[in-house]
Amino acid sequence: MKRLTILLLASILSVTTAPFVGITRIPLAELVAPAQLSVGHDIFWGMRVPRVIAAFLTGAALAGGGLAFQVIFRNVLATPFTLGVSSGAAFFVALYFLIGAPFALLGLSGSMVASFLGALCVLLMIRAFSGMRGGSATDTILLAGVVMSYVFSSLIILVQYLSDFNALFKIARWLMGGFEGVLLAESAPLLLIALACLASIVALAPRLNLLAFGDDFAASHGVPVRSTILLVLTVTCLMIGAVVAIAGPIGFVGIIIPQLFRLLWGADARWVMAGSVLGGGIFLVWCDAFARIVLAPYEIPVGVITSLIGGPYFLVLLWNSLRRHVR
Repeated sequence: MKRLTILLLASILSVTTAPFVGITRIPLAELVAPAQLSVGHDIFWGMRVPRVIAAFLTGAALAGGGLAFQVIFRNVLATPFTLGVSSGAAFFVALYFLIGAPFALLGLSGSMVASFLGALCVLLMIRAFSGMRGGSATDTILLAGVVMSYVFSSLIILVQYLSDFNALFKIARWLMGGFEGVLLAESAPLLLIALACLASIVALAPRLNLLAFGDDFAASHGVPVRSTILLVLTVTCLMIGAVVAIAGPIGFVGIIIPQLFRLLWGADARWVMAGSVLGGGIFLVWCDAFARIVLAPYEIPVGVITSLIGGPYFLVLLWNSLRRHVR
């Protein structure tokens, strides 16, 4: 409990201090000045605070979703994108950029709508596979997700080939992931969906803890295995679809953070889930802050930062694993 309290305080500290990080120094006096009289007020409240909130919720969702998938599929390398959610979203966004017909729906930009619809299509396909004879097995669902991921990735390549330079640049930039230009009013519906799904995942952590020991063990302790697995898959896919619609696909967060807290806090999914959610939020907030300032005035896509961290992280894990086997 003490560790969780410290992590919660660190989360609050990160969210409150990260908006001050940037190439433009903002005096405290400007934060309360009327917006029309202060550029710093607009930068802080209109640009930095929304992207910090979006980054924290996205990191929390990716880490929590990653842990949920790792428990369900009993594979520590499973990620929130394992079932092809990001590939489906990316294909719809690529198609949107190729068509080049901008629109908005319920305050959401066209790319956000296209991304979320792509994620929903993947979710409906997964539910269709799960309803087939023998399709409720997690290995069948996992295989279907991997196949869909490859199919959508191939379609994205086709769309990129057919795109002009402008559309191709937009597709490539979106696929890198990032929070620049995030507006709270525009992103609020998707953030609320992600928050509600995240709360559901955290509430399901006790069931996930039992499922980690096997379906038979969980069923003997009163867990409705089939319905729980489908509920976790549905909620996680919706959550990931929402955050991908806001920030694009951001890799490695769903692997690095659950792995780290599993090493630090043990195998109990209830504690690891709480740590992963808070730790994922902190991690992505500071990755985004670093992306803003490391090559200022240019900004690196945050997906590049997480990939640069994730690759060496797994090399270290592999090295340690090989050393243990040698001994």
